[in-house]
Amino acid sequence: MNISDKQKKILALLADGAFHSGTELADALGISRSAVWKQLNGLAELGLQHSAVSGKGYRLDNSLELLEASQINAVVSDRVGALISSFEIHDQIDSTNRYLVERSQNNALSGSVCFAEYQTAGKGRRGRQWVSPYGSNIYLSILWRFQQGPAAISGLSLAIGVAVIRALKQHQINDIGLKWPNDIYSQGKKLGGILVEVSGETDGPCSAVIGLGLNLFLPETEAESITQAWTDLSKVTGQNRLFRNQLAGTLLNHLLPVIAEYEGVGIKAYLDEWRSYDCLTGKSATLFIGQQQFEGIVRGIDDNGMLLIERPDGHVQTFASGEVSFNGSAPQ
Repeated sequence: MNISDKQKKILALLADGAFHSGTELADALGISRSAVWKQLNGLAELGLQHSAVSGKGYRLDNSLELLEASQINAVVSDRVGALISSFEIHDQIDSTNRYLVERSQNNALSGSVCFAEYQTAGKGRRGRQWVSPYGSNIYLSILWRFQQGPAAISGLSLAIGVAVIRALKQHQINDIGLKWPNDIYSQGKKLGGILVEVSGETDGPCSAVIGLGLNLFLPETEAESITQAWTDLSKVTGQNRLFRNQLAGTLLNHLLPVIAEYEGVGIKAYLDEWRSYDCLTGKSATLFIGQQQFEGIVRGIDDNGMLLIERPDGHVQTFASGEVSFNGSAPQ
């Protein structure tokens, strides 16, 4: 669904979570009260539920903090601001990653940053859809160009995970960890995911689009299609009101320096910290690679960021890719 200009104006008025009368909304938009009702009913398709109470008016079931470039940039440090070549916030987009992949093919510069309020086709790993209700979470992608080829940025998603944990900890969000290779977890449930898409020469210049989806508030109705255990920051912190613009700026402050320096320092600069956040080590798990399954006890990662699994015969096997399930069922 495409969000209309009138719906955007209604959302801006209702974002505070308070009641607003149909007359107030109609006057503000220059439309009839019946037209307001029609516009509000269309919001459910964006994952936004509202209530209507006679004598009070309309309100969103959950307040919103819409993204504002000025508020995000106020948090971004001068050092990080210098790394940003372009900054965009889209009301809606198919996928922030897909958008920057296309821009990278048209010579967009390193440091291109793209946020979205709503994704119609958000991308998870292996082509899965990332559930992306309007104005509720963080959908962020960053384009960066590297000179030494994909091998030089092996393990980048692990370093990005470390940067995300650092940003969350800055906001006193501590009950969080990392699940190899690129998930942010809390209490055994998925809080966010990282998707790095690399293109270019095997031994020469390449570009990477680093995508982050982070759940701040995920309505139950929107989450019905998610087939794995999930959580969001409102559940982790117990706070319904999360400062989305401030967190967006903090994420950029941590992500961009890691990305910019990675080619020079590599995964070794982040190994110890990543291991301290590892929520898989010591657990029984099944690794899925295509149709193959490998069961055993996770023994952390090696110095190249590869997963170590102790097989039933005691042999420790190394894996460069795959998906890990805690309970032995196939990941969805």
